[in-house]
Amino acid sequence: MRRRVLVGAAALLALAGARDRRPARTTARPAPPRRGRAVRARPRRALRDSPTPGRTGGARPAPSGGAAARSAGTLLLADFGADTVTFLPADGRGRAASVRVGTAPYGVAVGADGRAWVATAEGLAVVDTRTRERVARVPYRTRTGPVAHGEYRGGGMGVALAPDGRHAYVGVNVPDGRGTLEVVDTRTLRVTAVLPVGRRPFDVDVAPDGGRVYVTAHDSFDVTVIDPGDGSGDGGSGDRGAARVGRRVEVAPYGTEGGLGSWLKPHYAAVRPSDGHLLLPFEGERLVDLDPDTGRSRVRPMTANTHQHGTALTPDGHLLVVGTGPIDPAGDEGPSLTIRAPDGTERLVPLDGPHEDVSASPDGRTAYVTAGHTREGWRDGVTAVDLRTGKTRWIAGGKRPVGVAALE
Repeated sequence: MRRRVLVGAAALLALAGARDRRPARTTARPAPPRRGRAVRARPRRALRDSPTPGRTGGARPAPSGGAAARSAGTLLLADFGADTVTFLPADGRGRAASVRVGTAPYGVAVGADGRAWVATAEGLAVVDTRTRERVARVPYRTRTGPVAHGEYRGGGMGVALAPDGRHAYVGVNVPDGRGTLEVVDTRTLRVTAVLPVGRRPFDVDVAPDGGRVYVTAHDSFDVTVIDPGDGSGDGGSGDRGAARVGRRVEVAPYGTEGGLGSWLKPHYAAVRPSDGHLLLPFEGERLVDLDPDTGRSRVRPMTANTHQHGTALTPDGHLLVVGTGPIDPAGDEGPSLTIRAPDGTERLVPLDGPHEDVSASPDGRTAYVTAGHTREGWRDGVTAVDLRTGKTRWIAGGKRPVGVAALE
């Protein structure tokens, strides 16, 4: 796969909002976002012990789930193209229901109490998934500019909950600037801390024990490690219980050449429960295995050979990665779902058109992949993937859905 970084005029204007633009499918070369010269990315080094692609039948069987596990009954979709979340029957039967939450919802996280936390351009919405109504919306303390739609709109992006459910963490995008992480007390619905993180915080993840929060920032090639404290502080620097920034870790297996004009940036991460490492996929070629405590990482090979976004882990440890499609249609593969076993072997399931994010059913048998891609080619619906057979099923619904949670 050829990896090019688009620089020149676009790179010189990066702080004014240069972006990683998707090329038109009618050309074998990616079109730059603005006029400028195309510079080849740093040469790729061969990776040892390459996993066997699923196409050759070398992967282990996909996860099957436990006897006590349950399948998803309903999907909760964040409708990035509207101001709603959609409750969509996972079997594709029955009628969907929508709840207004705020402009351009992106990420969604659901707690054990049945409340869903939805990151919108206007604030962090709270939805009771049992009564299917919005019960609150917590405004951001971060100034994000006018409320808007679109890929680069300000406001909430990634969102996650503490394991005990007492705090929600939302990454807030500030157009043309560094983002923030806002910490919300889920009982009082009050923002208790605002912390600086990288540019465009696509994803927020929490360590299994709740002791660290990780913010993956797309445009600054980094992960910010946050100490969430004990929740007793109000966000001031003198509060012993307040959340604090621990460290910033650069995650750039291809380098940072090209800056905001580069395609080769981190998007989403998954936290491996066994050791707390973060797994960040790049281009269907490289998987960064990051130890957030030391900042050290190892790069492991992948096989999908396509631009990648959303990630999720199944209950038995299979990593799911959404391939959105090629950077270079002449040399890259199309959209796919990677099913990566704990030993590194992979199976690839082709997808029809670009997709964005993924959630596994509670029993680990099905992946639900949203087709509301943040760029061109999005559709209103979800592709359900049987993780044992690789068979896919289209479920129409939602309005350009991006974030997804599988409800029992």
